Amino acid sequence: GLQNIVNNFISGLIMVYERPLQVGDTIEIENLLGQVKKIGLRSSHIVTYDGAEVVVPNGNLISTQLINWTLSDNQRRMEIKTGVAYGTDPNLVLRLLQDVALGNEDILKQPPAVALFDGFGDSSLNFRLLFWIPYDKGIGIKSDVSIAIYNIFKKNNIEIPFPQIDLHIKKKEENDQS
Repeated sequence: GLQNIVNNFISGLIMVYERPLQVGDTIEIENLLGQVKKIGLRSSHIVTYDGAEVVVPNGNLISTQLINWTLSDNQRRMEIKTGVAYGTDPNLVLRLLQDVALGNEDILKQPPAVALFDGFGDSSLNFRLLFWIPYDKGIGIKSDVSIAIYNIFKKNNIEIPFPQIDLHIKKKEENDQS
């Protein structure tokens, strides 16, 4: 037990000196995602987005892979994938996706949003819209952009298909013994 206490204390000193995270940073460690509330000498307090406050030993923060989403800036790239029915003009879809991104004032202008044709799916032509946003507005902006894509597709009579499977049933011949 004493070895863990010393490990966490030394890790706390390393964190104070190197500053891989600061109070207010959004971090992800293992299956924990939240905001740093307090950094102590032995442990740190992380508030998850579900409202739980988790006490994490500093040794864990130093020894495992830590993702700090807001260390150097507050930007995050978002991705929305969508599919359209075969027969739809892919150039029109790319232009409409780009228009949706340009029309949302919360999407950052730099780096610019990118609409991409992603490939031929089983039931659809697949596209991706990549754009950058302020980290703290992520879920709301993704929802707004997704609804805007739906609305602009509907306005332009572009169908978002559902997965389909064609099933062919062979009728067994009466003389067939198998």
